[in-house]
Amino acid sequence: MSSVLKGYLQLMRPANLPTAAADIFAGVAIGGLLVNFEIASFSSQSLFLLVFASVFLYAGGVVLNDVFDYELDAVERPERPIPSGLIPLKKATVFGTILLLIGVFLAFLVNELSGYISIALALAIVLYDAASKKHGFFGPFNMGLCRSLNLLLGMSVLGELTNVWFAIIPLVYIFAITLISRGEVHGDNKKHIIWASILYVLVIIGVISIVLYKTDQIMHVIPFLGLFAFLVFKPLMNAYRLNSPNNIKKAVIAGVLSLIVLDAALAVGFSYWWYGLLILLLLPLSMLLSKIFAVT
Repeated sequence: MSSVLKGYLQLMRPANLPTAAADIFAGVAIGGLLVNFEIASFSSQSLFLLVFASVFLYAGGVVLNDVFDYELDAVERPERPIPSGLIPLKKATVFGTILLLIGVFLAFLVNELSGYISIALALAIVLYDAASKKHGFFGPFNMGLCRSLNLLLGMSVLGELTNVWFAIIPLVYIFAITLISRGEVHGDNKKHIIWASILYVLVIIGVISIVLYKTDQIMHVIPFLGLFAFLVFKPLMNAYRLNSPNNIKKAVIAGVLSLIVLDAALAVGFSYWWYGLLILLLLPLSMLLSKIFAVT
């Protein structure tokens, strides 16, 4: 693999991309797609179009994030593709923009509702990259909003939205991860870790409450939530005990990759246990890619 090609791949954060796909798989389950296999008005092509739309939108967002951060990265992370000079800033800008546009185009191929949600998602992504991430509250909120819209993108597969309020789950969860990441470079973020722990607990309670209220699948959901809790709280406690940049980074990575498990838990609540296991297959893929490419 050429160094330039690897540089473009690094900009796209390949290890994170399966988490975007997991949002879509969870969204279509919440949207009722798999209930009794009633798929008369649905084609598998629509599902895969939304998966790729989500992946392209996510990839475009993280590329443009590095574009807007190139001056800061030149000081704090000079090894990254743009500040190192491997990928020129203008080419990275064009690359990220094209990825976003492809994502929106693919979503419109499914239906108009999906297309409009993808536009809202693209705008939220750019807002975060360009401005809101610098704000203590609106940055994490904006990032969480992006994940909420991504879940809604999956829920829109049949051209309508139900249970829109479920999207608060990824909003709160990503808000928590973004809080943790505030100490990734310099450490010293124990207060953020405490708040993130509280939000993690609220997310778990939220999923249990939603499933209990809407379905009778709670016994299938509990094992997935147990795995989720183990994966996110263990590194978080380590980061609290030894509040070093390295431990904080591990907690952030665990939080990002464990979104797949959270999505699997949500999906099982509205479908079948085996569907959740299929989503979980994305986790080892993400973990493998995280050994090659940076997650944060």
